[in-house]
Amino acid sequence: MFGSWRPADYIEQRVKQYQAWYDKKAVTAKSSYLRMRTTIVLGGVLVPVIVNSAIPYKDLIASVISLAVAAFVALESVYHYREQWKNYRSTEQFLSREQVLFLTGEGGYKEFKWAPAAFIYFVERCEGAIEAENASTLNVMTLAQQEAKPVKTSQAPPHI
Repeated sequence: MFGSWRPADYIEQRVKQYQAWYDKKAVTAKSSYLRMRTTIVLGGVLVPVIVNSAIPYKDLIASVISLAVAAFVALESVYHYREQWKNYRSTEQFLSREQVLFLTGEGGYKEFKWAPAAFIYFVERCEGAIEAENASTLNVMTLAQQEAKPVKTSQAPPHI
């Protein structure tokens, strides 16, 4: 029913649910980002050592490691784990902070003399943060796809 959620309901059924979801996604994205970066760095350091060593099959080993490094660099430009991690974590932190400010009547909530108006403001800010994160993630993923498309330079720009 319209307007039936109380602040406690909204916090429990919406804010805390999103906080947990963003936290889980942030942990996963951070882990993926750090694993990829570690593999890239270690592979980049190991290849020159292997090439200059006397171990058997050094060319094959160096090639496999170089291929893995190149694949991880390419995958990072597709998945953007670092950006996802930052987006998810900052949104989760925003929701936590906003909840504390609302419940204590601090920050922007000090100005409200009427509790329902403060609740409306709280909902608008939380939903705005969720919407902004969704748009940001979509933008990052869309830009990655556009960057992957080849650019045709033979066409003249359209005339207005």
